Amino acid sequence: MTLALDAAAQDLLFREARTANTFTDEPVSDEQVQAIYDLVKYGPTAFNQQPLRIVLVRSEEGRERLLQHLAEGNRAKTAAAPLVAILAQDNEFHEELPSQLPHFPQAKDMFFSERSVRESSATLNGALQAAYFIIGVRAAGLAAGPMTGYDPAGLNKEFFADGEHSVLAVVNIGKPGDDAWFDRSPRLAYDQVVTTV
Repeated sequence: MTLALDAAAQDLLFREARTANTFTDEPVSDEQVQAIYDLVKYGPTAFNQQPLRIVLVRSEEGRERLLQHLAEGNRAKTAAAPLVAILAQDNEFHEELPSQLPHFPQAKDMFFSERSVRESSATLNGALQAAYFIIGVRAAGLAAGPMTGYDPAGLNKEFFADGEHSVLAVVNIGKPGDDAWFDRSPRLAYDQVVTTV
């Protein structure tokens, strides 16, 4: 059975995709990021909730604020990346539901009145949107270097002091540089993952 995507697209989005560790100095424009978002915003989520929030770190001051909260092994590559995106979840995403789910506006209060329920849902659906974003970066012909090696409490305090947002990932973005990739790590086989009942 063949897939709908041609082999080149499959390679670009999945088979050849790696976490980039070095980048060229070619800039990533706001227009590129907008094109990525305008593509990936259509990825499905529960109740059409859209908890993903993106902070683009472009300034030196913003970069310094970010670097102090990263694991030591992530600092140099993040300092050198043309663009860094902090991906976060909006734990108050339910406020947008009446406009984003117009056929069922009561979902806001019916399902998401409790903060703990919203946070759990925002984590799952925000992570889905983060994955779509990473694939969108690849679709734009750029490399993504997603990381979770950071101090989440420190990043939340630094960039999301309102308490309404929580960091999900930090993603370096740009054209891959020299020796950008580690060797491909093994993947589980189909029979190790899939069962039929």
